Amino acid sequence: MAPEQPSADCKGRIVLGPNQYGKAESRIVRIYRSSPRHEIRDLNVSTCLRGDFGAAYTAGDQSQVLPTDSQKQTAYAYAKDRGGHSIEEYGVALARHFVDDIGPVHSARIEIDEYLWERATVDGAPHDHTWVRRGQEIRTADVTVDDESVWVVGGLKDLIILKSTGSEFSGFLVDEFTVLEPTHDRVMATSLNAKWRFTRSSDIDWDDVYSGIKETMIREFAVVVSLALQQTLFEMGKAVLEKYPFIAEVRLSAPNRHHFEYDLARFGIDNANEVFNAADRPYGLIQATVEREDAPPAGSAWEPYRGWLV
Repeated sequence: MAPEQPSADCKGRIVLGPNQYGKAESRIVRIYRSSPRHEIRDLNVSTCLRGDFGAAYTAGDQSQVLPTDSQKQTAYAYAKDRGGHSIEEYGVALARHFVDDIGPVHSARIEIDEYLWERATVDGAPHDHTWVRRGQEIRTADVTVDDESVWVVGGLKDLIILKSTGSEFSGFLVDEFTVLEPTHDRVMATSLNAKWRFTRSSDIDWDDVYSGIKETMIREFAVVVSLALQQTLFEMGKAVLEKYPFIAEVRLSAPNRHHFEYDLARFGIDNANEVFNAADRPYGLIQATVEREDAPPAGSAWEPYRGWLV
């Protein structure tokens, strides 16, 4: 048992600690109409500014505060004129603007979710200007810019993936409360969240790399004969780093979506690993970072905006 800490009243001066502000979750849809075959990007954009804003908190002085509405308007304007065709490129341009052009801003962070669409099929062919929402996952990008550096973190979340065999869990530590039975053939399923930090912010085909990383992760999930979800996550991250030398680290978070073989014997029905109860909670939550030993420092890459107080 850890020793109790002595109680003590604090008497120091009260000061403002770390702070930031911005406009969260502007919903921006960009249609590209440069040809009869239109393209779409569907974004949820959050902008966050860090800098000399102490007086706004301690004295109500807004003279150094760019309104969050101005940040929203800038995000929409840049979607038209400076957006490019990838969320990473758009995020870098937007963050650079706030740092370079707004005096009190020392650092800007842009967090973007992209909702994916695929072309509708009409009369057997992809339609030029109609789409159906693709529900596989949400693509993400977190861009942080200050006076000296640019950090780009790509990612995905809510990628639901399942395999019906090729997974087991046995040989685990047992105590007096352990009732779980070892298994050598189980369903493994998760809703994967993953993020990867780039070592540079230019000369990257962002869309192609995103597709390649997703494909690599899915392949590893499928082909690794998994002794535990932990092992699978490490192999997924390792495969990404082996394929892309400009990625420094991969962070993964995966709830173990348990599928328990349902008891049909009481009805005289044989159930040979075919019918399951899909339990949504409680669940195991497995998390890991897979990184290079020589990875450059992360700096502000992982300092969040929306998840600041979690």
